Amino acid sequence: MFYRKSLKFLHEIGAVGVLGALASCFVLILTAPHDSMIEYAAVRHGIAAITQWLLVPSLGITLISGLLSIAANEYYINAGWPWIKAITGISMFEGSLLTISGSSRQAAELSAMAAAGKGDPAMLEQLLRTEWGGLWIITIVAVANIVIAVWRPRIGRRATSD
Repeated sequence: MFYRKSLKFLHEIGAVGVLGALASCFVLILTAPHDSMIEYAAVRHGIAAITQWLLVPSLGITLISGLLSIAANEYYINAGWPWIKAITGISMFEGSLLTISGSSRQAAELSAMAAAGKGDPAMLEQLLRTEWGGLWIITIVAVANIVIAVWRPRIGRRATSD
């Protein structure tokens, strides 16, 4: 019993971390100063730090605790909705590593180069589009996972009576 409650707690704390990290990135992107490249580069480094130290670890905690919860509970094994959440959770983890974390790290480097008078603004613009799209997709999937967890649709195997 304690094991299941601990996994549920870790899963919920991880989900809070994921949504908090995504919200923080949105706020920083929307409020980043564009008139000073030095200040903009500092904001980009902040976004990279949030994705590295909050988003990715929170997603990892959420994913691992969710998979362990499925393994620990026979109801979850036989229900379909936890498996949908597992598939989307793995996709979120991979997607965040590729689109958000990778793009934010590269954007921080490129913006620092631009602040120093070097760098390619077109490449930075493309990275920002990738990051922005990734943020939206990961946020939508994260909210969908929460809706599935609350709604718990009846998808899965039905017990057969012999």
